[in-house]
Amino acid sequence: MSLILAFLLSYLLGSLVPGLWVPRLKGIDIREHGSGNPGATNVYRVLGWKYALPVGITDFGKGLAAVALASHLAGPLAWGPILCGLAAVVGHMWPIFGGFRGGRGVLTAAGALTGLAPLGVLVAVVVWSVVAFSTKYVSLGSISAAVAFPLSLVVQRELGVPVSDGLLGLSALVCALIILRHRPNIQRLLRGEEHRFRRKK
Repeated sequence: MSLILAFLLSYLLGSLVPGLWVPRLKGIDIREHGSGNPGATNVYRVLGWKYALPVGITDFGKGLAAVALASHLAGPLAWGPILCGLAAVVGHMWPIFGGFRGGRGVLTAAGALTGLAPLGVLVAVVVWSVVAFSTKYVSLGSISAAVAFPLSLVVQRELGVPVSDGLLGLSALVCALIILRHRPNIQRLLRGEEHRFRRKK
């Protein structure tokens, strides 16, 4: 029962999407501007860093909080943090408080996975930085980081670092979900129409 409660609370936590609400302070529905994604990158593109920063911090923080919540409510159950991290990511992607139209889930996944496998997240951040800053495509960096994370866990396992089957499965599922949510970006990349990251002046 405690695990079910933690899972539901994690989904509801993930469903709190500040990228939808913060722009409304300026009378803007972010889904009608830029890429239409209620994530920190699009908020930055449309409104600037003062609005994007709290969005990014909150998106990351709720993923981390979901894992901590599982540890508190679900006790020693090994699957608790993994399932609750997944619930937060799914909540961000398909939020009940946002008409099930949410974001790509990258920062929320990063927060959840930081609480589970920080070394893998560090590898993913390095990959994201190299790809995003060299190509100016944040979406391509995010997709690359999503792929890099489970691969890094496989490498760690081969090197003798303990990585559970559950964590490996979660990483593969989150990778697939992030790529799924980036389908519009992938289509624009293939057409050469994807927005490049530019600093808002």
